[in-house]
Amino acid sequence: MAQPPAFQSLDPDLFARAQRLLDDDWLARDAELAPVLPIVLARGVGQDWHKAGTFRHHLVGVARTLALWRQPREVRLLGLLHSVYGNAFVDLVKFDPARERARLQGAVGEAAEELVYVFCTASRSQFMRRVLAGQIEADGTVVLDDRRLAPAVVAAFIVVSMADICEQWFAWQEDIYSGFPDVPQVAQGAHWMAALWPGPMRPPSRMYAAISRLGAALRHPALAGRLPAPPVFDHGRQTLDADAEAAAASLYWSVVSQDQPLVQPHAATAALEQAVRLNPWVGEPQMLLAQLYLIAGRRDAALAAADGALQCYSAWGNAWDKRVQWDAWMAWARILRQGAVTGEWPGRLDKLNNVALRPDAAGARAA
Repeated sequence: MAQPPAFQSLDPDLFARAQRLLDDDWLARDAELAPVLPIVLARGVGQDWHKAGTFRHHLVGVARTLALWRQPREVRLLGLLHSVYGNAFVDLVKFDPARERARLQGAVGEAAEELVYVFCTASRSQFMRRVLAGQIEADGTVVLDDRRLAPAVVAAFIVVSMADICEQWFAWQEDIYSGFPDVPQVAQGAHWMAALWPGPMRPPSRMYAAISRLGAALRHPALAGRLPAPPVFDHGRQTLDADAEAAAASLYWSVVSQDQPLVQPHAATAALEQAVRLNPWVGEPQMLLAQLYLIAGRRDAALAAADGALQCYSAWGNAWDKRVQWDAWMAWARILRQGAVTGEWPGRLDKLNNVALRPDAAGARAA
């Protein structure tokens, strides 16, 4: 039997921060964001479609990740408002930039509103291309065709872009935006299957490599330290190879879609272990491994895998596999961790319906 892959340890402080964001009312408790939310909700964002949910889900999800990453007020507000003036990718204009900038300035302040305005009106694709190509000037500026972005703006746009992409990207968007940030003009009639929303809901196969490179760009000498480093990819010290990401996603999906022998779990376990070796930065493959290890009675391996999954979930604040929401992945991973610690795991399928987190039990929360 091959040795399990190396799993990250669970950081108790990061896990505690993530737990505080699990309840739906977390935003209402944020003194700096809470007053702004009703203004946005009044524009109907809860009814607008957006990728894997509604526009409200997206804006709140991005803001949640930025709160988890301990970003300053202006950056968190940018996350909550980042597309309200519309942009080249999202035709959802909730505030008219020609007439309503003063209204938003009155609600969030001039500095935060300016960030939102520039983020909506600058070329996002060109910004992504420049940063991913390493075209950041020595002083930390990024030069676009129509403007030069100051280092503080560049850092904020990188962090918000990381949170924005991780919240929304899945296979349907990957297919229709194939090649992003260079998006080819592909006819729907010729590729009708890719157009059918939401598709099979596979996780993305290439975008987290790009996110890792965005995180690494924050280590540019003129950008380093301007904002708290997001706790993903070892705080930007590591990058993910795009080919490794694609292979890991394919291995994971082969298990999820049950394209593996269904009588014994050895092949599925091996596929997931290799997926984790290739991409150790997302939690879902590790979480599935934790359950397979529990079924096999391998409690120590199950605990390590559950901790690794929770560490990844706690670092992102959004799900990689968009079939269910982040809080649900967190909840099941905590159940698995509890089972690994207590040694109590159902031997029958029907008893899985009865498992519940016991706050007073060992393993319910990180030490």
